[in-house]
Amino acid sequence: MKLNKISELFSGAKYRASNIALFGAALTSMLALPAIAEETANDQENIEVIQVRGIFGSLKQANLMKRTDARIVDAIVAEDIGKLPDANIAEALQRIPGVSIESDFGVGQNVTIRGVTENLILLNGRSTAGPGRGGISLDDFPSSFLKTVEVIKSPTPEMIEGALGGTVNMQTIRPLELSEPLIAVSLEGEYADKTENTAPKFSAGLGNNWDFGESGTFGASVNLSYMDREIRRDEYFNKIDLQDNIDIDGDGIVDDSGGPNGKYQRKTQSTNEQKTEERERTAYGLSLQWAPESENGNIYLDFNATKLDGGQAAYSILDVGGSVEARSDSYYGHNGLLHNYDLVGAFVIPKTWSDFTTSDTTSHAIGTEWNLTDTIEFSAEYSISKADELQTASEFNLRPIERTDPTLDLVTHTTTSSFYTGSGIPGYTYADSEVLTNPDNLVFREFFHKTIQKDNEEQALRFDFNFTDVGVDWIAAVKTGMRFTDRDFKSTRFDLMPNGSTLKDSYKKAKNADGLFAPVWIDDPILAGTFKTVNLNNSFNQTGINGQNDLMTYHVYDAERLKDANATYELVKQILAHTDYAMTGSLADNMVESSGAYQQINEKTQALYAQFHLDFEDLQAVFGGRYIRTELESSVVDSIDADGNKVLTTGKNDYNDFLPSLNVTYNINESTLARFAAAKVMRRADFDQLSPALDIDNSLVTGTQGSYKLDPYRVTQYDLSLEHYFEDGLMSAAIFYKDVNSFTETGRSCLADSSTIEGQNTTEWGNICLLDTAGQSQSEINFATEAQGQAYVDAAKATGNTGILIDTEVNGGSGTVKGLELAYMQQFTFLPDFWSGFGVNANYTYADSEQPDGNPLLKISKHSANAQFYWENEDLQFRIAYNWRDRYLDDQVVKRVQTVGALGLNTADTEADPTVGNSYREARGQVDFSASWDINESFTVFANAVNLLGEPIEETTELGSVWNYSEADRRYSVGVRAKF
Repeated sequence: MKLNKISELFSGAKYRASNIALFGAALTSMLALPAIAEETANDQENIEVIQVRGIFGSLKQANLMKRTDARIVDAIVAEDIGKLPDANIAEALQRIPGVSIESDFGVGQNVTIRGVTENLILLNGRSTAGPGRGGISLDDFPSSFLKTVEVIKSPTPEMIEGALGGTVNMQTIRPLELSEPLIAVSLEGEYADKTENTAPKFSAGLGNNWDFGESGTFGASVNLSYMDREIRRDEYFNKIDLQDNIDIDGDGIVDDSGGPNGKYQRKTQSTNEQKTEERERTAYGLSLQWAPESENGNIYLDFNATKLDGGQAAYSILDVGGSVEARSDSYYGHNGLLHNYDLVGAFVIPKTWSDFTTSDTTSHAIGTEWNLTDTIEFSAEYSISKADELQTASEFNLRPIERTDPTLDLVTHTTTSSFYTGSGIPGYTYADSEVLTNPDNLVFREFFHKTIQKDNEEQALRFDFNFTDVGVDWIAAVKTGMRFTDRDFKSTRFDLMPNGSTLKDSYKKAKNADGLFAPVWIDDPILAGTFKTVNLNNSFNQTGINGQNDLMTYHVYDAERLKDANATYELVKQILAHTDYAMTGSLADNMVESSGAYQQINEKTQALYAQFHLDFEDLQAVFGGRYIRTELESSVVDSIDADGNKVLTTGKNDYNDFLPSLNVTYNINESTLARFAAAKVMRRADFDQLSPALDIDNSLVTGTQGSYKLDPYRVTQYDLSLEHYFEDGLMSAAIFYKDVNSFTETGRSCLADSSTIEGQNTTEWGNICLLDTAGQSQSEINFATEAQGQAYVDAAKATGNTGILIDTEVNGGSGTVKGLELAYMQQFTFLPDFWSGFGVNANYTYADSEQPDGNPLLKISKHSANAQFYWENEDLQFRIAYNWRDRYLDDQVVKRVQTVGALGLNTADTEADPTVGNSYREARGQVDFSASWDINESFTVFANAVNLLGEPIEETTELGSVWNYSEADRRYSVGVRAKF
């Protein structure tokens, strides 16, 4: 049977009139093709289906794909039906040269390709829908559905635009590829060592095809996957700022800290955050395929869906304030970091919170491929991909208030905290050892609840032609085609706002019948049975703690109860029942849409390409160009009419791009290839960046805002590689260069908003921007000095002279990425007997980059390396894998370190010092292990370990001081696979 291009996904969505029109046009053309093709039937050479088994078989097939592709490509191939080398797609891809991953709760989520995060995730060559522009998150799609995953680093004109680093193309098994009926089942238990939870993981695949003679051949396959895991992440972090040098030895003379510009680094706001997430993922895939008896083509129909559900239970224990007091053991360390000191007058803010996003992602497609004549192939496809996400976030916060009768003079309970530097997380103690557990000093502060619904849908229609005989010997083929897309993105936000306002700081705003504040202490009978004392016995067991740390034990509202937002609302309703903040109705009755956060985007694209395949015996080339027209409309709420309907204002931005590309392969000899590639690529800004809607935090301190006028990223890239293949392996080297134009930079402004007078939280007063004139926004960013303090900020707030710090993405200058990739793979079959089962797969990447402001690009490690060492025979497989990456710039303008920069100016002004607010992720390595035993041809038992050595993550400032420690579960799994 001649195999077709692998098809795409069809998702369930409500068809609007435009959907039906597109669908009808595509379907009409597809159904007319069998008759055309029958008239020009010709014998086609069958494509061999290679069955891959084992580690070496998988690597060898990946090398074959790399060798025979006209592009610069690397691939991961399933070692057996439903078994990628790693259970997570992102974690499998990190074994490829030039690929690093980003993890969430220790689980691989997204990839960085050659140091660039703006990549594209495709499924069988078609776009997918996800939380943003790039497509579905890689941890949301089951690896058991896939046969191969390609990482395409040099594009061709026929490929969908939108990838700056590379395109990840996930490929599933097509029904007509099956040579016999298939049933494959996998059952696995995964243990996470922090939550001490064992998660069930199940997957199943069934497929077959039937030959009906003159009626053709019909095939069907279905995949199911289920996972319900519970995982945890522990984080410990501080605020770091710069202060004028002080006397720390008590001799009356200011000591030189060795820090920049006469400043020392001060740590405050110690925070312990421990989050547990339950992630339940259910996925299915259904593929139907039909081909006529002539085998001249096929029609396919694909359905795919993933549902992510679950919840989060999290605690954040923070202290703020306090003045530095040196001790006899105080000293200055690297770049002026002060060690071992007290903070006099600090107070704690315990928080229980939950922030989890559920999603339904679907992708449907109907398509066809036909040989119209001996030399003309035609394909068409209509697809619709959709992602519906619901983010639900709640907070139940406490405040340290000393117990008293109703009064207008509430007293904050403060204490002295003490830092002790050592290995791992600092020791940290309070003079009042019960500051986090004594109910006499903790009251209910506030309750927040919000939901953000995001809907992202793309319809796509494409037509492609392939001409294989154009009358010129050295032109092997000419491809041309067109693609049309229509994408709708919408985001709506609702906040709990009973009586027209939030419950922010209700402890000092809600008054009783006598006009006095009467906060509820946490031992009040109303709260009976809702609080718990938390002291996890495995907190930070990877990083280690330097002695006692009092932030590890705390008495808080039970996070499991917070998952039920309706029940928590009813509890808060009782707390405020006899105050002027009394609430009526249900939680749903009091959820108010934030019209200022509303986002609505429509984007239409039209693409046309021409692609030429040239063949000069030892030299082959693919060149051509892709022309794209983009039409964008971005709408926000201008006003609300008398009937409560939104009145929108819409901004428009249209632009054109022409993307030429060239891929050349030269066969030096039968074993060695040289490749050269050059291309222009583009990536449109993400949807949040394209909307002028404001997204402001609950504290009214910071926010973000986009712009529909943003140009896309545009990159010109060049690649040169050398690949040498031998019987049992591969050696390759590649150099790459990317010239990035239309960079986006973060512009900052101080937004005037009248709501700050009553609603702004000044606890973190050092992060609040100050206005020169009340009610007038400004681009200049000013903060209060240490000498002015919170009292100054509170006074400015009362007169309307505090603003909201808004970050806005704007187009900047150009930058570069350049680097080198080295790879080596070999199975040592030349060794005798037992030793012939050993093999190695290793690679190294060097990448150097620069932004217009002189900083490196985000997420790019200068050095990274991966190595897999394995041994296998016919029945047994063992593999140990190690991946390592160097220090890299993880984020910029980070709130907790926003005034720390190389120049020591103690300002958040990135124009004065572009390095302020830089946060680096320190070098880190991780060891993973896997083993399997094929009991017989049908049954295999296996075991896996992820992050075997429990390597934590450290984040540092521009001056090299650690401000954030993070660690997640080690994960161990055992299971059984069956194939019939």
